Amino acid sequence: MSLPDPWTHLAALTPARIALGRAGPALPTREVLALSLAHAQARDAVHAPFDVDAMAASLEALGQPTLQVTSAAPDRATYLRRPDLGRRLSAESREALEAWPSRGADLVIVVADGLSSAAVHAHAAPLVAALAPYVARAGWRLGPVVVASQGRVALGDEIGQVLEAAMVAVLVGERPGLSSPDSLGAYLTHGPRVGRTDAERNCISNIRPAGLSYEEAAFKLAWHVAEARRLGLTGVGLKDESDLIALIEEPLGRLPPA
Repeated sequence: MSLPDPWTHLAALTPARIALGRAGPALPTREVLALSLAHAQARDAVHAPFDVDAMAASLEALGQPTLQVTSAAPDRATYLRRPDLGRRLSAESREALEAWPSRGADLVIVVADGLSSAAVHAHAAPLVAALAPYVARAGWRLGPVVVASQGRVALGDEIGQVLEAAMVAVLVGERPGLSSPDSLGAYLTHGPRVGRTDAERNCISNIRPAGLSYEEAAFKLAWHVAEARRLGLTGVGLKDESDLIALIEEPLGRLPPA
């Protein structure tokens, strides 16, 4: 009589690769094939083209004005080889931003393809929709939603600087994992300007239905914006204590102080 494998019920609770079994000294064929499929999906996520027009249309359907820009990386291959170019605007895009008629928004949202356009296509618009009630209730003034192709997180620094925004939130496709090719990240920076470091940002990661829900992510992002306004900073000086608030009040029923 064989004993039940104590790992079996744990494997049902996580996409992590545990309790895979074995065939002699190796993995079972089904697990080798599953790993190969996951690896292919991760590679596809990195190289899949970003449909900028469709992304802008989905955001405009939410009532958000959009502006399309590109980074200094002229194509995907260059973007992957030269991360520095993905952090700066192309000359044409900078000119377009400089011509935008309004300045000084409380928050500018940037939607960038990053390393997974699939994540952005699937999750960026629902997250913006979930964030909208918080923005409206706090009275924060939004700039245009900037849709950026071949963009990395730091591209938001130059965008925010040109638009003279108090803060910038970059919604970007994260590096695909073998169980999460469609993970979206949100990076918030107070006082954006070229030269900011990652230590001066706050990140909300793994935004997707199988990770952090849109509602939870929107609550956390709104909480961070409110605290950044209060403290005048983001990054290592701003600790995420939003979960403490969530233990006391319903996330969708509480707006952090503006």
